[in-house]
Amino acid sequence: MRQADVRKQWEGAAPGWAKWETTVAGWIEPATIAMLVMADIAPGARVLDLASGAGSQTLSAAREVGAHGHVLASDISETMLRHVRERARAAGLTNVGTLASAAEDLDVERESFDAAICRLGLMLFAEPAMALAALRRAVKPGGKVAVVVFTTPQSNAFMAKPMQILLRHAGKAPPSPGQPGIFSLGASGVIERLFTDCGFVGVEQRTFAIPLRMASAAQALEMMREAFGAYRAVVGDVPEAVRLAAWAEVAAMLETFETATGFEGPAEVLVAAASKPA
Repeated sequence: MRQADVRKQWEGAAPGWAKWETTVAGWIEPATIAMLVMADIAPGARVLDLASGAGSQTLSAAREVGAHGHVLASDISETMLRHVRERARAAGLTNVGTLASAAEDLDVERESFDAAICRLGLMLFAEPAMALAALRRAVKPGGKVAVVVFTTPQSNAFMAKPMQILLRHAGKAPPSPGQPGIFSLGASGVIERLFTDCGFVGVEQRTFAIPLRMASAAQALEMMREAFGAYRAVVGDVPEAVRLAAWAEVAAMLETFETATGFEGPAEVLVAAASKPA
């Protein structure tokens, strides 16, 4: 996908992502906390947040580094970054900056950050190795990079099945191995090899089961349609009748995850971190 198309995709998803940011942040919170810990983020540190989205993890990092530290949120969507700035102001945080950039084109001062993070972005990049190489240039020797990615379709059924439905209705094939996709980095050994091939050492990994609990399947569908840019993109270029039929089938499928107390979608993420050699 051309960079201009990627930017358009995430600009389109930005309002919905911002709307659901609090819900997503609560859902992913255990992994976010682990990512910050595994990146060794400490008071006074300079942190780069790649593919920040609307920035709940940016603000978490900013609170960790304190007034003498700084967090730079980078994203391909300027609208996402506007939400980051607004949220930082509302939280009274003055140690947050933003940079509009594609991950592969990241242009920051070499070895100017103590750590870098990327939550639910690396698996969607056209060239994840280029993005990791950019982070390696950005962090100081001994600095850590920590990321969160989804694991496998089997462990994320409520996300995998809708994607299969949307692809089928759109007449599109699922991503081939090595192509960007929700689950492209989640299989055993993949993220470790990627870090190692990019020159990092001491890879650490932790897996988290993070079921998504919401009031209803209808609410989960609304979030998926509004906020999940990768899903929106699959049916973004098909006739309206096809798009409506696809989402109707997704709605019926999501209802299979309803329980007596509401919607519960099984999900699992992997938190991985590694160091730039000192």
